[in-house]
Amino acid sequence: TQKMAELLGLGDECGEGASGAPALVGSCLAGNRLNLDVYPDGCCRFLHLFERQRGEVVQVEFLRLSSNDRLLGTTLGILPHLKHLKSLVLKGGHARDEFGSCQHGSLTSLPPGIGNLRCLTHLDLSFNSLSTLPSCILQLPNLRVLLVSHNSLVALPEDFGSLSKLTFFSAMKNKLKDLPQSMGELAVLQDLDLSENALESLPEEVGNLQNCTELDLSGNRLSSIPDSLANLKSLRRLHLHSNLLVTVPASLASLPNLSRLDLQNNCLRAVPPEIQTSPFVHLRGNPLGETEPSPQAGNCKASASLHHVIHLCISAGSFTVTSEGCKVVLACGIHFYFPPGAASDPLRIYFRTLAPDPQWVKLRHHDVLLSRVLELQPHGVKFQQEVQIWMPYASPQTLHQREVVVRTFSGQSWSDLRTRVEQKRKSKKHVAHCSVLHFSWFLVVSRLVQNECEVSAEGTLLFSSVDPNIKVTFPPGVTEETRSVKLQVLPVSAEEIEEITADARCRASPLLCLSQDSLVDFLRPVRIQLPLPPGVTGLNLDRSRLHLLHGDLEGQTWDDITSQVVLEFTHLYAVFEVTHFSWYWLWYTTKTYIGGIAKKVYERLRMYQVNFIALQRKKDPEQVLLQCVPKHKVDPVLKKLQDRYRGPEPSDMVEMFEGEQFFAAFERGISIDMDRPDCVDGRLSFIFYSHLKNMKEIYVTSPVDRKGQAVKGQVSFYRGAVPESIPEDASRRRKGPDSLWLATLPIKLPRLKPRWGENPGPLNGFSFPPLNLGNAETGYLTQANLLSIARRVGADWQTIGLNLGLTYQQIERIGYNNREDLDKQILDMLFSWAQQNSEDPDCVSKLITAMKDSGRQDIADEVETIIELGRQKYRESIRRVGLEQESSTEDSAIAMM
Repeated sequence: TQKMAELLGLGDECGEGASGAPALVGSCLAGNRLNLDVYPDGCCRFLHLFERQRGEVVQVEFLRLSSNDRLLGTTLGILPHLKHLKSLVLKGGHARDEFGSCQHGSLTSLPPGIGNLRCLTHLDLSFNSLSTLPSCILQLPNLRVLLVSHNSLVALPEDFGSLSKLTFFSAMKNKLKDLPQSMGELAVLQDLDLSENALESLPEEVGNLQNCTELDLSGNRLSSIPDSLANLKSLRRLHLHSNLLVTVPASLASLPNLSRLDLQNNCLRAVPPEIQTSPFVHLRGNPLGETEPSPQAGNCKASASLHHVIHLCISAGSFTVTSEGCKVVLACGIHFYFPPGAASDPLRIYFRTLAPDPQWVKLRHHDVLLSRVLELQPHGVKFQQEVQIWMPYASPQTLHQREVVVRTFSGQSWSDLRTRVEQKRKSKKHVAHCSVLHFSWFLVVSRLVQNECEVSAEGTLLFSSVDPNIKVTFPPGVTEETRSVKLQVLPVSAEEIEEITADARCRASPLLCLSQDSLVDFLRPVRIQLPLPPGVTGLNLDRSRLHLLHGDLEGQTWDDITSQVVLEFTHLYAVFEVTHFSWYWLWYTTKTYIGGIAKKVYERLRMYQVNFIALQRKKDPEQVLLQCVPKHKVDPVLKKLQDRYRGPEPSDMVEMFEGEQFFAAFERGISIDMDRPDCVDGRLSFIFYSHLKNMKEIYVTSPVDRKGQAVKGQVSFYRGAVPESIPEDASRRRKGPDSLWLATLPIKLPRLKPRWGENPGPLNGFSFPPLNLGNAETGYLTQANLLSIARRVGADWQTIGLNLGLTYQQIERIGYNNREDLDKQILDMLFSWAQQNSEDPDCVSKLITAMKDSGRQDIADEVETIIELGRQKYRESIRRVGLEQESSTEDSAIAMM
């Protein structure tokens, strides 16, 4: 915030907040600020305000509007009247499509009158549809900060250098292929971000940016950089990773202030010794030491490219694939192999992993989700050769007679890919391996084993690999055109039937699911063989008790068709004929309404019996772990957590469906941070997937004064939206006053002794300068965040300090200087490290690693949550760029430029 205020030349007025000012006509007009980008009808509110309170609106200095607004065009015509405007934000990205991607705004140009805003120092047009930079921008004499990231700019104006006061310029994620020579005339420019464009070369004039401290050219197509970059004496950080560089000037190593030179994931086969030995240079992901393959080398080219491995330590980002091919390893364990020739020209690949949303991740009956969703862009681009993908997944150890497949989404429907399951030698983890020619969305599921075949006019035989006694015979002449037929079998044990029906005399065969890719019935009857139910043979068979049931494709209705078909029996099998496919189930019972019983059993077979647990960390009761655990995993989970956590016994058993939503609500004097992205109406949102972690660790507070007494609260779990595919009977049972409530568990916050609080001011004699740890893309950890983290450290502070890189002597000195106060020891250690590493863009990841190495996964998760929230808000473009006063909570969440 302080840095951005300096860039804008706003001084202390950046600290002036609008909090507490009265809202006018339901808007955020307060003082000289008008923030309407958080409203879906923000432009309508602005027009209404301008009509009713023009005198106040024309005095506004800070204005934020969403360019996803349908009335943006009308609103733009009024903006030139705001002569006092200092900051104008017209960003898209506030709306998302059904897959969670930010939708760019509709802005394609600006009215010429914008050029008359003489006071304007800050302009943010990110996440829009600009293909050219509006000419009026070049007429803004006092413009200091310009953001046009996430647009479609293909070039910058030749006279772009006329923006003589520009100190910050971001054009990341555009389509720029080159830069104007006038770029070198930006004499006071300090930060230049041109990452993730299509730049193939740089003008020599870039070396004239004498005041530039950070230059980001990552994610382009640069094969070389000009020697003039060595003239940037003020440069501290130079980002050149993920390009096509084959060489770099040795003179870069002599830059006096350079603290980071990132050359990772390029094509560098040789690096000048001055560069290679510098401690601030990062070279991972380059084919160093390899020889350039010659055209006659044949397989040598492929062999060389096998060594070009790109390692990416982020969950979302991009990399470049060339015709030489490469192997890519993501931090989450996903691997790609692009063979030589897969891409004829350099291609930028964008990736991210998403939490599965049941609104569009549609699981079929009896499917089990085993991974998060992987999205790869650009969608639809066809590779010249198949790209190999390895996706790790949660091993379904308790699932039998099933198979693991990678499922992909075409934009309209999901389909399964031919998949091979492999196990890593060292880690023993399972991965699903598939090959694709196109990129889209991918996930790993466990499904019922599927056998399939092509049925032609000659006929064929299909049997189940799960139970070879189940056969389907297609006679000659059964069809005129070849069609694809699929067979799945759901085994059902006698014990399961007895437990659900409470009748030991009920028996059922395996459930047979048949489907085909044609809507036309077969021309001749298809012969189906099913084994008789357990304990039943042709010798003791009572035909009056045998029922053949026909089910629809959702399992909602089961009709007894025994009288409609001719059933033949052998000693072990029942045989019948049909002309169309569906689900078939053979039952043996004395019950009369067998269809209702089968429906109940089928419904229960899709449910999971689960328990909820709510545990508090022993060293810090304000840290609460919530988890929904399948019944058979409860004891192992509790045993694993018992050393660090304590709490009540698990809840009573409840039943849930795969992909069902539920919520956790803290009640009776306990509350949580409402700014969390997973918080809906004050409740934490969960999605139950039986083989994924349905667990969250959060910090709770209480508005009650705990200095005098403990707070005895509780956490309750409630059902959310019911999946569309839940059987009607199950939905009906959930109606009524108690249908949403699942369980309640007690939470107790003990009485507190007086201790230092969360306010970012002097604490117990400590006074800390403002801190921003991290980088602009992911957001910063601020002073308030570190204070919150410090409260959770406890007696582990020495181990954490050593893992952060502090020496034993430093740890001993901190302990001695503050020997009477554990809180001061923790604060001194943490802030000493932070101030020493504030210039290191990787310091946040080092903090996370240190916490994990110290056994404090809970704190590591908290830091990652803060960074993830910042990354989300960065993508959504809800960042304040230092123009508003932020609370400590907002500071922890908002990604700053």
